[in-house]
Amino acid sequence: MKRKNKSLILKKPVDPMGVILAIALIIAWFLSLYFLLNYPINYKNGFTYLAIYIQTHLYTGLFITAHDAMHGSVSKSKKVNTLIGRITAILFAFNFYDLLYKKHHLHHRFVASENDPDFHESGNFWLWYWNFIKNYITLKQLVLMTVSLQVLNMFFSFENLLIFWVLPSILSTFQLFYFGTFIPHKNGHNHDNKHHSGTLKKNHLWAFLSCYFFGYHYEHHDAPGIPWWRLWQVK
Repeated sequence: MKRKNKSLILKKPVDPMGVILAIALIIAWFLSLYFLLNYPINYKNGFTYLAIYIQTHLYTGLFITAHDAMHGSVSKSKKVNTLIGRITAILFAFNFYDLLYKKHHLHHRFVASENDPDFHESGNFWLWYWNFIKNYITLKQLVLMTVSLQVLNMFFSFENLLIFWVLPSILSTFQLFYFGTFIPHKNGHNHDNKHHSGTLKKNHLWAFLSCYFFGYHYEHHDAPGIPWWRLWQVK
C-alpha cells in the first residue's frame, strides 16, 4: 500500500504548483529582507528575534527550492527547473547551481560513503559541519558576498545587513546541515535500510518548521522526485 501511494504521488504533476511556490518563496524573501533592512533594530523587542528566524527559514526555503530543481520537481520543463534552480541558488549566498547539482547527486549515489561529499566518518558535529561548509563555499562566493555587502551598505544600515542578511544566511546553513544531513546520516551505515538514512518521527508541523519536511529524509532518498511540499504525503 505504501509503495502504491508513493507511486501515485510521483505521477502527480508538479506544474503549476511547483513554480508558484518557488516564485512565492523568492518574493517573500525579497519583501521580508527589504522590510527588515529598513526596520529600526531593537534588541529588547522579541520581534527582532522572530524576524531573524523568519528570514532564516526563508533562506532555507530558497535552498530547498534549488534542491527540488536538482531533482526535476519544480517543473516538468527542464529550462524552467534550471532557471529557478540557478536563481534560488544564487540568492542563497551566491551558490552556483551546477556545482551544487553535481555534488548533491554524488550524495544520493554514494550516501554515507567516502565518495559522499555530505558525509563525515567522524560523526562529530563541528568537524562534520566544517567539512560540509568547505565543500560548498568557494572563494568566488566570499568575494561576491563581500562586494555585495559594501554596495548594499550604501543604501542600508550595516547593522541591519549583518543581522537580517548575513546572519540568517549563516543560521540557515546550520538548519540545513542539522536537519538535512547530520541527524539523518549521523549513524552512517548503522541505519538498517538501503538508503543509510534516518528520518524524523511523523509530525508535519515540526517537519515543516524545522526544514520544509526535509527531515523526512529516508522518504526523500526513497523518492527524490517528490517535491518538498508533497514529502509529508509519503510519511
